[in-house]
Amino acid sequence: MATSHKLIIGNAVNMQEIPDASVHLMVTSPPYFNAPFDYKQLYDSYEQYLQVIEEVAKEVYRVLQNGRIVALNIDDMLVNGEKFPIVADATRLFLDAGFRYRDRIIWKKPDGYLRISRRSGVLLQNPYPMYFYPDNTLESILIFQKGKFNYRSIPEDVRLASKIDLDRFQREKWYMTLWEMVNVLPGSELEKDIAAFPEELPFRIITLFSYVGETVLDPFVGSGTTMKVARALGRNSIGIEIKESLVPIIRKKVGFDGQLTLGQQEDTLEIILREKTKER
Repeated sequence: MATSHKLIIGNAVNMQEIPDASVHLMVTSPPYFNAPFDYKQLYDSYEQYLQVIEEVAKEVYRVLQNGRIVALNIDDMLVNGEKFPIVADATRLFLDAGFRYRDRIIWKKPDGYLRISRRSGVLLQNPYPMYFYPDNTLESILIFQKGKFNYRSIPEDVRLASKIDLDRFQREKWYMTLWEMVNVLPGSELEKDIAAFPEELPFRIITLFSYVGETVLDPFVGSGTTMKVARALGRNSIGIEIKESLVPIIRKKVGFDGQLTLGQQEDTLEIILREKTKER
């Protein structure tokens, strides 16, 4: 089955190119709020960051079909010594947009992985009460749902084509609220200066919450990981990215850089540069 993919270069607070109720799943990881290792001083204030999340939540609610799922990979952030409750605030914003809270999955990175200096070292230097600051190797995957899903709406042949590998489901413990996944290491070829999540994350979400032939949206698509995985799983995709400089990287990662993958010759990629349109 041929798949179609659309890359929109623009701000995700406006998804004007996407019709109402036309998307079956959203999976994304917004930029970390002013993270010192990736997005230092990207936003003027925390309020501005939350406003972006709020507007995106409203647009996602509009474009998502009833009964469908939003998976938001997000985490609290320590900036200049202050911890911001991003998970709690983002949860409230998506609830206010109309979504139902369904679940929270914790993504555990490998032991010893840290992007910034060890906070726990404060206690080692000062072994007294009130000096404890834990190192963080966890992130949240918040799961929201728009209304209730009609299981009978899926044709039997599509259900069968989308059947989940139960051996892998059990072996890798997808059934738990703790997912142990190796993160993308800093400096990876296609993720330079991008805080990309590992392919395993959208692989699990897309497999668990969408059917073959459906459309997956990533409003902060970055280097194109979600689009790549969606294509590999026989889903269509829409990615939104504000940085036009990432277009060559996304084309390469998704597989539209001139080297077609066997069996996917009919897949298409449309690039919309807000006022300009390119097709492949």
